[in-house]
Amino acid sequence: MTIIVTGAAGMIGSGVVRHLNDLGCSSIIAVDDLESGDKWKNLRGKQFIDLISKHQIFEWLKGREGEIDAIVHLGACSDTMETNVDYLLENNFRFTVKLAEWALKHNKRFIYASSAATYGDGSRGFSDDESFIEELMPLNPYGFSKQLVDLWMKREGVLNKVVGLKYFNIFGPNEYHKGRMASMVFKMTHIAAQDSPVKLYKSNDTQYADGGQMRDFLYVKDAVKMTCALLLPKYRNVCGIYNIGKGKPTPWNVLADSLFKALKKKTNIAYIDMPPELSRQYQNYTCASMDKFHKIFGAEPVHVASFSIEDAVRDYVQHYLMKEARW
Repeated sequence: MTIIVTGAAGMIGSGVVRHLNDLGCSSIIAVDDLESGDKWKNLRGKQFIDLISKHQIFEWLKGREGEIDAIVHLGACSDTMETNVDYLLENNFRFTVKLAEWALKHNKRFIYASSAATYGDGSRGFSDDESFIEELMPLNPYGFSKQLVDLWMKREGVLNKVVGLKYFNIFGPNEYHKGRMASMVFKMTHIAAQDSPVKLYKSNDTQYADGGQMRDFLYVKDAVKMTCALLLPKYRNVCGIYNIGKGKPTPWNVLADSLFKALKKKTNIAYIDMPPELSRQYQNYTCASMDKFHKIFGAEPVHVASFSIEDAVRDYVQHYLMKEARW
């Protein structure tokens, strides 16, 4: 197979390239804009045919309709604090639609990244049942831009021809470039290693203790494995929207405790006030409903999440962050 991977230098994207290489696939077209940062380092040691700018991909595709088998579209602005809605609509919504239209026209496998941010405050649950898409109320422009893609797919009647993946809280190697959107494990490892406290937000909801807010954290190695399973020929006919999560929520306190254990340090947590602009759109609880995914892959554990939170944090901290290594 020849596979296009957009966002190929990102955390999940570079992991997909790594995993495909490990499976013996190097016929990959990597799509990303590297600019002047160090994101390019996520692609070192990986095998692919070419590296194309997202601004050039549609021109590059002309005349190559017979060469491509599948597109894994992971490229997007994933900043939940981004306020430029027009930018998000152009980058996350319209670009995805245009790429999907090309894939559908030429009968190519199309897998795209949606987001758990589409679920909003979670009051409507976290089910990937497609009949509920219209009821979801994202809390921020990023989630809105992802929701528009899902709505377009349903409105156009193509959910039986594409795969949308609602990624929950993914963390792990190759997120050095993510800045404020990097995981807590990334941000706090070197602080904790110096015997300074890890800072967690105080609760803004009486249902949760400070640091007791819960998220569905998933190690990137599991997220990548689950994504690439949908490229296998035997699952070619699997389509629709699927959650990509662990299906089990983890409190922030437990994640922080796992970090200190990985560093072989005594747990040291300080609680700070949540900024008002974040409090208005904060998800205190997320937990992916994984029944739909497990109905297909449940009998084959090689394709589903296998890392415990403690094991995932240990692997990430000891094998990557403390060595400044990449996967």
